[in-house]
Amino acid sequence: MGLRPAFAALLMTMLAASDLAAQPAAKPVENVTVTGARTRQAIEGFVQSLATPTRAADKVARWEDGICPVLVGLKHQFATFITQRVKDVAAQAGAPVNAKAGCIPNIAIVFTTKPQGLLDSMKKKQPGLLGYYDTLAQRDQLATVTHPIQAWYTTATRDLRGNIQIDGGKTVGTGLDITFACEPPMMGMCTIHLSNAHGGTVTGTRLGDGMRSELYDVVIVANPDRLVEYEMGPLADYIAMLALAETGSPDACQPLASILNLLAANCANPPNGLTDNDLGYLTALYKMSPDRTVQVQRDEMAYQMQQSLAGH
Repeated sequence: MGLRPAFAALLMTMLAASDLAAQPAAKPVENVTVTGARTRQAIEGFVQSLATPTRAADKVARWEDGICPVLVGLKHQFATFITQRVKDVAAQAGAPVNAKAGCIPNIAIVFTTKPQGLLDSMKKKQPGLLGYYDTLAQRDQLATVTHPIQAWYTTATRDLRGNIQIDGGKTVGTGLDITFACEPPMMGMCTIHLSNAHGGTVTGTRLGDGMRSELYDVVIVANPDRLVEYEMGPLADYIAMLALAETGSPDACQPLASILNLLAANCANPPNGLTDNDLGYLTALYKMSPDRTVQVQRDEMAYQMQQSLAGH
């Protein structure tokens, strides 16, 4: 359904356009235990900085279907190393993994020395893969490459009955007809058609309406020309973090030590691998209640993360 054909087309484009000139050296991956101050306030700040709700349902998105990563633009052994690392981190965090051979990819990772050219093509041919946008100006901004490694997220909303709608400024479908009592001097019932709307079954409660946001497709683009000084292990962990949570590529240092500080400017002593904070965050993400309000979700994640880190 939805964007799967477009995602497959993007993969073909990536295979045709992959032009890697330099291969980062593969190094062992090490998890880093960070012993800095982890007060509840610091943990809440970390969660607040990363747990961005979707625009459609205002919920924090995560994978509900098993992840199936694919990578192009690197030699086979490096591609296997990174995709396996993404699946290993997912398993550690409690995220679903599609272990079937030949599974349909939903995470596309491409290494290319011409990332903007790839995004220009994606904007023209498969703009839905850029994520949610309302205007052409927003679309153009989304399609701009600004980081050495950058991710684009397609999210979807699942209602109480399990019906899925891909998030976007233009709703896929026939729209909705709303019928109501006409205002005087008109008599009887009036109907208006909302072309950009769809229905969903909800609970009607304040703490959780039964709607949930989920990751549907993720595209991650890396420019090897800007990554020559980094080892393969940290890069694989950075990509895993982007692939499993809608965190984006932050410009500022995180309030707790994180692999996301690897490429952020002016971060002192960035870790050389996924930290306990990162794994604590991902574990909390996949334990939270997916149908709660975003504030309840963040509170749950902060609590779960604090419990996870208590033993470290």
